[in-house]
Amino acid sequence: MDAKTLLIAALIVIAAAFLAFWYSTVRRKRARHGGESLAITPLRAGIGFVANFLDTLGIGSYATTTSMLKMWKVIPDEKIPGTLNVGYALPTVVQGVIFMTIVEVEFMTLVSIIGAAVVGAYLGAGVVCELPRRKIQIGMGTALLCAASLMVFSLLGIGPAPGIALGLTGTKLAIAVGCSVVLGALMMLGIGFYAPCMIMISLLGMDPKVSYPIMMGACAFLIPAGSTQFVRKETYDLKTALSFTVAGSIAVLLAAPLVDQIPLLYLRLLVLVVVLYTAVRMLHSAFSERAAVATPGMAQA
Repeated sequence: MDAKTLLIAALIVIAAAFLAFWYSTVRRKRARHGGESLAITPLRAGIGFVANFLDTLGIGSYATTTSMLKMWKVIPDEKIPGTLNVGYALPTVVQGVIFMTIVEVEFMTLVSIIGAAVVGAYLGAGVVCELPRRKIQIGMGTALLCAASLMVFSLLGIGPAPGIALGLTGTKLAIAVGCSVVLGALMMLGIGFYAPCMIMISLLGMDPKVSYPIMMGACAFLIPAGSTQFVRKETYDLKTALSFTVAGSIAVLLAAPLVDQIPLLYLRLLVLVVVLYTAVRMLHSAFSERAAVATPGMAQA
């Protein structure tokens, strides 16, 4: 059994362990307190399906999902980061297994970036779970603006020329590891990993194709690791996360064979518009709520 096969096997074990932890935690809670029906709803399932279909094509799912959740007021803003990470754990593992199997990449580079991202995710999740609603709104609004900027650069063809390397060594590998720790932590706030990872890969002179197993493999390992914090502290929406898990996994299996066949320009333009709209709404909500809180105090003064 080669090293990559062992890595994929480890990923499957981690995913199974996370699902078992999630199931047992929810079961204990519901045994003590009961709860609402967990039936998958069409709206939540539709959001998870569309976002993960686009995610498998390399567009990303976090910004698009946040946009749809905000647009239709599905869950409170402060529960969006946890719901994204818990709900997309299994779909992202499916992506990781598929792309680490079919795309060639140097093993040490793959493992180093994945390990760094996992460390960042676990540390970042602990911070995000403790953030108040307004700070999460500001963080996600800012993150969406950053994501929109990256999308614009991609659409305009601005960025480094594609490289040909399948791996990194020395200083370049150290830079990739450091960046991956930060990106893994930011992922827990709902900032997508894919676009920054693609840029990092290109800047370091690697073949853009290897970004698929790297970014999907990293997310497949880091999301379950970070999501244990959200599950333990119950800072996510359970019904939505379950809907995302089921519908998102199906979407990945349907989209994977189409990666090289669908023209993505118009989809990217649509996503860009939606992401910008959601970023403005998220920041507007944060500052509107601050003004509402500050007004009574001013009146008393």
